[in-house]
Amino acid sequence: MKKYLFVAMFLFFCGNIIAQTGTDYVGLTRSVLKKEKKVAVVEAMQLTDKEGEIFWPLYEEYNSELYKVQNKRVAVIKEYAKSFYSMTDEKADKLWTDFMKFRDDLINLQEEYFEKFKEILPAVKVVRYFQFENKTEMLINAKIAADIPLLKELTK
Repeated sequence: MKKYLFVAMFLFFCGNIIAQTGTDYVGLTRSVLKKEKKVAVVEAMQLTDKEGEIFWPLYEEYNSELYKVQNKRVAVIKEYAKSFYSMTDEKADKLWTDFMKFRDDLINLQEEYFEKFKEILPAVKVVRYFQFENKTEMLINAKIAADIPLLKELTK
């Protein structure tokens, strides 16, 4: 139940990301979500005390790195919003390239930490954790996709 509360809160906060692209808004949202996400992970993972002792430090490390990668998506969204009504072919190409770099970096980070988590937990629990992360990411992506309008070709 708590994990659904987390997702609902995240989607609520992300709803206006295009309209409110200020750093304070993004930072506040991330701060609230960090706490809510951890509560949801506790529920999803059901770790023993011993597993928790070794999981949480790596979780914090991973999420610190994930935050840096997610900054790239936030930057692309901000730039998209800023350029929406004056988009050029060059700018559109750069935005797409930057977005693909974000996705590549995200996949690389997930691959790296999947292996690190497998060193400390059984593979079944590691997969459960990354399933949770993947489901959360998919919901976020769906909300962002719904909120960000498609580009229109400008008349010349």
